[in-house]
Amino acid sequence: MKIISGGQTGADQAALDAAIKCGVEHGGWLPKGRKTEKGPLPGRYRLQEMSSGNYRDRTEKNILESDGTLICSHGKLSRGSALTEALAIRHNRPCLHINFNHYSEARAVDAIMAWILENTITTINVAGPRASGDPLIYEAVFNLISAVLRHLIHPGNRE
Repeated sequence: MKIISGGQTGADQAALDAAIKCGVEHGGWLPKGRKTEKGPLPGRYRLQEMSSGNYRDRTEKNILESDGTLICSHGKLSRGSALTEALAIRHNRPCLHINFNHYSEARAVDAIMAWILENTITTINVAGPRASGDPLIYEAVFNLISAVLRHLIHPGNRE
């Protein structure tokens, strides 16, 4: 299993931090200059820098280099998250949206596990809003991805 993202604050960094915590490989692509809304992404994250500073370019590259894209949000998709979904659909890539307003963590884990099995996913691109757009997204995504990875590492044990 591998978790990739674009390295932005919020959902992206939460997924990477969960992978690091669980000892799972992580990576992905990010804009030139390791650009995030809070400045350059720290070097502890093993992401590759694009030659372009364009967020759309890195979003598309992460979609194409993964087996499926998981988009997390509190509510409907907007801005970069909506673009991510549109690009995944355009490239006919598996895409799952978890709206935390409609899913408990346990139900979200079940949905993600079924999606992973159905689509034979080993590299998941995780996307969602920036921290500035949703201050609660980091914790929600970190907890969710940690739970999914624990379930994948230790099937049958959700604790």
